[in-house]
Amino acid sequence: MNRRRPRLAPATLSEADGVRYLHLGTPWVQGALRLRKPDAIELEYVQRMLAALLLRPEAADPAAEAWAEVRAVQLGLGAATLTRFCHGLGMPTTAVEINPSVIQAGRLWFRLPPDGPRLQVIEADAAAHVADARQAASADLLCVDLYDHEAASPVLDSPAFYRDCARLLAPGGVMAVNLFGRDAAFEHSAARIAAAFAGQPVRTLRPTREGNTIVVAVRLPAWPEAAVLAARAEALEARTGLPARKWLRMWRQAPGAAAGEAAAAPASPAPANARRRKPAEVDDDAGSLRPARSGPAA
Repeated sequence: MNRRRPRLAPATLSEADGVRYLHLGTPWVQGALRLRKPDAIELEYVQRMLAALLLRPEAADPAAEAWAEVRAVQLGLGAATLTRFCHGLGMPTTAVEINPSVIQAGRLWFRLPPDGPRLQVIEADAAAHVADARQAASADLLCVDLYDHEAASPVLDSPAFYRDCARLLAPGGVMAVNLFGRDAAFEHSAARIAAAFAGQPVRTLRPTREGNTIVVAVRLPAWPEAAVLAARAEALEARTGLPARKWLRMWRQAPGAAAGEAAAAPASPAPANARRRKPAEVDDDAGSLRPARSGPAA
């Protein structure tokens, strides 16, 4: 039976303090772009999703073409931050986004480049994409950030979905998942990811102030040695400006991960009901912008 296509909220925009925000018709932030520094990654949780790069040997390679064979896939386009970053680093990049208005907003307002030989944006259901057997082993870096307009819990969070994500990865491939939601049970989601990777390394990073916790899973028999990760972090930070060395102190063993997997630090699960900040007031017209008021963390 075909999955019923969900009702899709229109992309809406707001701006405050030099930052442009993407929404889906509500105050919940779905992405951000600092207008004077468009290449910078504005949201901390998006930066932390890129900690997955430390699990790739290319992170320690200073060559300009080091990432040219690393196939990046994003499930959920958002404000196109990860898509632009991976494409800019030289990776062949594919973004899968079900909402055509989000794709349009990316092209118009968030500097998403046009499709080309090394960039493809697909309007499709992420669940169907990863379930397609033809996509098996098609990704080396998979980033999953799938939330609806209410940001209540992940849109896709089933054991079957995470198994399909694991199958999408080639050997040595790594997945980063953003877990955030007012109704989401973090430990249950992390345990599903750990089960899908069947004893392979699964870690989390310390949660952000807004309550986003990143889970990283890798198709490797063991977590890399600390010295290897440190060398990669130093090289990645020098090349990209990302705070990669700070991430080394944030790793935690994921709930439900194999007991034989030694943790870098004691487990520290995120609060189940943490919420994302609501920094902006939303205009109903996606084509017009107005200043937004910064609001408190909800």
